Amino acid sequence: MSFISDLIADRFRDQSFDIAKQDYKFMIIKKAKEEIKEKHPNAKLIDMGIGEPDLPADSEMVEILCQEAGKSENRWYADNGIKEFQLAAAHYLNRIFGINHINPQEEILHGIGAKSILSMLPLCFINPGDITLTTAPSYPIIATHTKYQGGVVYELPLTKANNFYPDFTNIPNVILYRSKLLYINYPNNPTSQVATEDFYKKVVEFAHKNNIVVVADSTYSTITFDGERPLSFLSIDGAKEVGVEIHSLSKAFNMTGWRLAFIAGNADAISIFSVVKANSDSGQFRAIQKAGIYALNHPEIAEKNSSRYSRRFDLLIDALREVGFQIDKPKATFYCYLPIPKGTKDGVIFNSADEFCMYLLKKAFICTVPWNTPEPYIRMSVTFEANGIEEEKRIINELKERLLKLNLVF
Repeated sequence: MSFISDLIADRFRDQSFDIAKQDYKFMIIKKAKEEIKEKHPNAKLIDMGIGEPDLPADSEMVEILCQEAGKSENRWYADNGIKEFQLAAAHYLNRIFGINHINPQEEILHGIGAKSILSMLPLCFINPGDITLTTAPSYPIIATHTKYQGGVVYELPLTKANNFYPDFTNIPNVILYRSKLLYINYPNNPTSQVATEDFYKKVVEFAHKNNIVVVADSTYSTITFDGERPLSFLSIDGAKEVGVEIHSLSKAFNMTGWRLAFIAGNADAISIFSVVKANSDSGQFRAIQKAGIYALNHPEIAEKNSSRYSRRFDLLIDALREVGFQIDKPKATFYCYLPIPKGTKDGVIFNSADEFCMYLLKKAFICTVPWNTPEPYIRMSVTFEANGIEEEKRIINELKERLLKLNLVF
C-alpha cells in the first residue's frame, strides 16, 4: 500500500458521509440494469429512475453557445460571473416570482451548477461542532460538506404524517443552539411536495428566532402544473434577512450538463460566498452564461417542459391507481413518490424500498429509485424518453400491464 493513503485527510475516513456510499443504491441499480441487458438483450427496459430532462437544450440556446464560444472576449476567466447574467437573474426573479428587491450586483452570484454552490456554503459558515439542519430524504451535498468541515448534520424527517414538511417544533434546544444552516428543497425531490406561503413564513420565523441561515434549494421551482404557481422563498417578507435561494437552469431548461445556476438573497451571505467561490473556481465559461441569459429571458421554455411532464403524469397516475397505488398527481417536479406495497399474492414480502425496487427491475424490467429513510418509498420520474404523446401512452400502458402481472398486495 502506498504511503499516500496514510496521508489522506481524516475527514475521508468517516465512511458514513462518503458521497459515493450515499450514491451506492444508484450504482447497484446501474449494475443490475447492465446485467439484465446482458441476460435479456431484447428486453425493453422502462426507465423511470432518470432524474434529468429527456430532451436537449433549446436550439436557440445551443446556437447562442456556438456563436459566443468563438468570440475572443469570452475566452477570459469569468471569475464570479458576468454582470449581464446577474441582471438577467434579477429580471427572472421579478418576472416569475414578483421579487423586485434584489440588488443584482450585491445579492446575486452565478455558480457552476447548484451542486457547486451547495458544496461551498458550509465552508462559509460551519466550524467544527456546528450543525446543519437538513431534511430527510435530501440531496446530500450540503450535509456531506458540513461534515467535511467538522460539522454535524441533524435530519428533519419528511413523512406522510407531516405532509412531507419538516417539523421545527421537536428540535432539542441543544441542537438549535449549535445550528448554523437550514437546508430546504421545494418543490421537493423526491416527494414532489410544494411549499406554501404559510410554510415559508414558518421557516422565516424559525430562522429569525434561532439565528439560522436558510438555504432554499429551488431547483424545481418553475416545474409546476395545473394552476400551481411558482413560489420563491425570497418572496416572503423577512426571507432575505435570514437566507439565500438557489436557482438552477439544469432541470427547467434542460441544461444539466451545462452546469449553470445562481444564488440570490442576503447580501452578507452572498459576500462571504463570493470570497469562497473566488478561491474555489474561476467561474463558468462566459459563453454558457450568455446562453443562460437567453434561457432566463425565455421562461416559456420551462413552461413547455412542464406541460409535457404534466401530460405524462396524467397518464402515469391513472395507470398507478389502476394497479392499486393510492397516489395523487404531483403539483410540481417530474417525480412521484410511491409507498411500497406489502408484497405480492404469490407470497413475496417487501421489507424495504430497495427490495421492491430490485424486484421491479428484475421481474418487470422497470427501473425506479428507492428511499428507506424515513419511510420506504420509491421514486418514479416522467423524464423517460418518448417521442410524442402516442409513444408516451404506449410506454405508460406497458408499465401498467407489467405491474398488474406482478399481483402486488397493498
